[in-house]
Amino acid sequence: MGSASEKRLTENALGITIKFSYPLFSGALGMRTALLQKVLSCFMLVVVPAALFAADASVAAMLYSNGTTRLNGYGLPRSSAIFSGDLVQTASDSVAKITASGTSLTVLADSLVQFEGSAVKLEHGGVAVSTSKGMATRAGEVTVIPAESGWTQFDVTNVDGQIRITAQKGDLTVSDGAGTTTLAQGQQTTREESQPQPNDSKNKKKKKRGGGAVPGASAPALDSPIAIGIGAGAVVGLATWVLLQDSEPVSPNR
Repeated sequence: MGSASEKRLTENALGITIKFSYPLFSGALGMRTALLQKVLSCFMLVVVPAALFAADASVAAMLYSNGTTRLNGYGLPRSSAIFSGDLVQTASDSVAKITASGTSLTVLADSLVQFEGSAVKLEHGGVAVSTSKGMATRAGEVTVIPAESGWTQFDVTNVDGQIRITAQKGDLTVSDGAGTTTLAQGQQTTREESQPQPNDSKNKKKKKRGGGAVPGASAPALDSPIAIGIGAGAVVGLATWVLLQDSEPVSPNR
């Protein structure tokens, strides 16, 4: 043991030469790598800000449930983030609250609304709106908007095609097929969900029933952060695959 004449386990004894090869990007491979790096850099400069912007724009509010509430047709346990295009439906024994920056909106019992970011669309039932951001409410052809930028509170109900608007605090601008009027604080007015149009004798008032089924929510899928992330991952994966095609595995005989 330990003598100079004793055969030791060496690379020469085994007849194997181990070489560590580090890829040097040169020539055509180097040019290809540099080109891919530039393409990926440009792609990320566009995709990352777009994804962040899409996330900020779409995640605009929180929904809180007190009772039986459905979000896009599915039961809501307690609370959830909501996106533009989402549908909120309350049962006859429940209410829900939507909170966003500068806005608090209560969805009354037996109501169906669609959240649209800077507005809500009231299909049937009622909402109570408190806003300093100009949150609008649409019901059929009727649109209700705060007349000023200050804190405004108002109620809108839509029952059997008859829309009732109450200005609790601040003036409102009410627009429909007949024109635009101002509703002063403390006043109340009613509108028909579908206004008769000139020279159209076949236009009839539409009726909404409280137990109607929830229509499917529509949202631009390709503009979502998830779709953008999948696209970015696909490009990065393709670039990695291209680089690997020019990488040769290290052989024990080399």
